[in-house]
Order: sequence, then structure tokens, then C-alpha cells
Amino acid sequence: MTEPPQEWMEELSELLRIPSVSADPEQAGEVVRAAEWVRDFIRAAGGEAELVETEKHPLVVGEIRASESPDDAPTVIAYGHFDVQPPAPLDGWESPPFEPTVRDGWLYARGVADDKGQLYILLKAASLLAAEGALPVNVRFTCDGEEESGGHSIVDFLEADERGGDACVIFDGNMLGPGRPVFFIATRGISYFHVHVRTGERDLHSGVFGGAAMNANHVLLQILSAVLPRDGSVPEPLQAGIIRPSNEESESWSVLEPGSEVLAAQGARPADARAAEDFYLRTFAEPAVDVHGLSGGEPHLQKTVLAVEAEANVSIRLVPGQDDQAIAAEMERLMREAAPEGAAVEIELLASAPAALVRPDDPAIKLGQDAFERVIGARPLLIRVGGSLPVMAALETKGIPTILTGFDLPGGNIHSPNERFRVEHVALGVETGKELFRSLGELG
Repeated sequence: MTEPPQEWMEELSELLRIPSVSADPEQAGEVVRAAEWVRDFIRAAGGEAELVETEKHPLVVGEIRASESPDDAPTVIAYGHFDVQPPAPLDGWESPPFEPTVRDGWLYARGVADDKGQLYILLKAASLLAAEGALPVNVRFTCDGEEESGGHSIVDFLEADERGGDACVIFDGNMLGPGRPVFFIATRGISYFHVHVRTGERDLHSGVFGGAAMNANHVLLQILSAVLPRDGSVPEPLQAGIIRPSNEESESWSVLEPGSEVLAAQGARPADARAAEDFYLRTFAEPAVDVHGLSGGEPHLQKTVLAVEAEANVSIRLVPGQDDQAIAAEMERLMREAAPEGAAVEIELLASAPAALVRPDDPAIKLGQDAFERVIGARPLLIRVGGSLPVMAALETKGIPTILTGFDLPGGNIHSPNERFRVEHVALGVETGKELFRSLGELG
């Protein structure tokens, strides 16, 4: 693989230096600055683009038209996001998160893999073809500034969009390893809750009132236990609607790295005796409930109190076939019914999005596989992914087949300190993106 030209690295570094952390209100202006960078790039490539204001952070909507007969050419939607995760903990970084640094063939920076670097690849591929007069499709860029903070604006935009497209391309994923590309044909959905418990007026002395007065920590644990998995499976009411994978699809997972090795590589321990063996079934095709944070009482100092308040964040990942609103309602019911009488319980649904499933035999998928195979020399495997991407479900509703893939590697450290991206994958991604756009020009 070849190194990218220095001018490409300088362009990408400009974008990476912008601390566009959408979850931090103090960085709202930086999110706008990143949006303007993307807008200006599309315009410089000969396209049209504008910022679309939303309740939170702006979208960038633009288009680079086909070089010939654009009114008759296929239209490809290209999605990516220019916001990033917070960089904390800062002491975990070996170089500043917003100062792109190359070490040992890796480019280090927050957002370089998720997703600024991969969005840049799509932008660059389309711009180069346009400059050559060889872009065979209209590329509609719909870029998001709040993907990392649970925003819904891109979904709202696509739902209202009347033009649509013949296919969508998203570079926001990873390869299984060098030279091992994949297309993710399904994503899980998510319903995310905040639970707050109050059990009285003030904290109480556990010696005087323990065993008689209600303890908010106990109540919270009791509520959460009603939805947590047993032996790897969530409660039956939370399994409604699941579309089970075919035997053929399940068998194809055998070529993937064994679940035990995937867990070990991350320093993780199996949740139960069958978790490693069932790793792909559980992360691709079954719902999962997880508690993301707990707060109540005094967990550090020795303090014998009955906590009066406790709270937690908890979510359920949903799989194709499940109705996110129906499952969210069922999950809330289970938690409320588990609360003892007298406890004041508030349950807020913070975000919800359905799962998505793309037909593996769709012509766009086949054309995409052909393009990747020509450049990389390996045909992408068609697998599911355990994460959630709300835009996928919005595209599925519109009947737009989506190629969700990417050039990150398992060691890319996304959402962690020292996020990184192989330098040579910038050039590989651009060349593959160009071939992908050429291939999708065959769509009717």
C-alpha cells in the first residue's frame, strides 16, 4: 500500500485539529467550525453545500454532481459525521488529541477513525473523480454534527427528504484486519434510559434506621435486576419481534476470530460460561441490556448511611425485527413494576432508534463488493455489527440500500485515548472510494 500525498495529510489534519466535541456545550462553536470546513471542501470540489440549522448542531448538506448527464445519473448519498467523542481522560494520550501526530505508520488524533478521517476519504474520492471529469454518480453529502451525542437531526432530515438516492455509502466502520474488508448489513438499535430513585427526605443513619427505612441504592438495584440478562438472555418480554439469522448467515460467522480471542484482546472477561462461544450471536443478533453508570450514597469513604437518592443510566440494544418504541415501553414497565411501593421513581427515555437490516443480495451491495475486491484483492464479508447507527434505519425505511463499511482496524482505539488510523489506509480508502463510486454508476 502507498502513503497518501502530503497535501492530503495536511487537509485531513486541518479538520482533525478542530475540537468538535458535540457533547460539550462549550465546544458548540467548534462543531460549527467543523461543519463549515466540510461545507467549504464540497464547494471547493465544484459542488454546492450549505449548513442546515437544527435544534442542536448543524448538518452539512451538499452535492457534487456527476461529470456527465447528471440528471440521468444515479444518485449516491454519502453520510459521515464531523463531531467527535470527548478526549478524556487526557492523561491517557501520548500526544495531544487535537494535534494530529504520526507514529510508526499510525496517525493519532481524536476523530481520525471515528469519523473525520473516514468522512475525509469519501470527500476526497468524490472530489478527485470530479476533478478528472470522471464522476459517474451524483454524490449527495449528508453530514452530521451530533452523532456522538445521540442527536436525531440527520434522521429527521432523511425522513423528510423527498429526493432520496439509489444507494448510500457510509465509511464509519472497520476492517477485520489488514486486507480483510467487511460490509455491515445490519445494525442494532438502542433505547437509552435514565432512572432516578428517591426514598425519603434525607440520608439516614444505617445503625438507627437500617432494615426499617427504604434505601435508594437497594431500590435502584432491585429495579435494574428486573431487566438484566440471565444466562446471557434478556427477559422474555424484551425479546419480542427478533428476526433470527439464517443458518447460512450463522455459519458464515465461523470465519471470524473466535469470541474468546476477541474478548481476550480487549482485556475483557466473558459474562458467563457460554458468552465466548455465543459471542457473535449475542452481539449481532440478540438484544442486550447494560447498565452504564450508577450513582448513590458514598462509594469511596466509609460512611454508614442509607442513601435517599440513587440514579443510573441503562440501555437495551435492539436487533432487526424489534420495534424500538414497543420494547422501550416494555422495559420501562418491567422496571416500574419492580420498584417497591413508596419509592419515587422517575424513568426518562433519553434516546431511541430501531435496528436496521440491508438485503445482502441488493445490487448495490454486489457492486460495492466488486469494487472493493478489485482494489483490495479480497471480497468483503457480509456481517452484522453490534453497534447502533440511527441513520441506517432511516435509510432502510426509505428503501435506500446502504453500504456500511470502513478502513479502521480493531486496534484503532475509537472512543478511547490514542485513537489512531493507519496512514496507508488513507490512500487505500480514497482509491477504493473512487472505485466504489465508479461501480455504483452502473445502478439503474
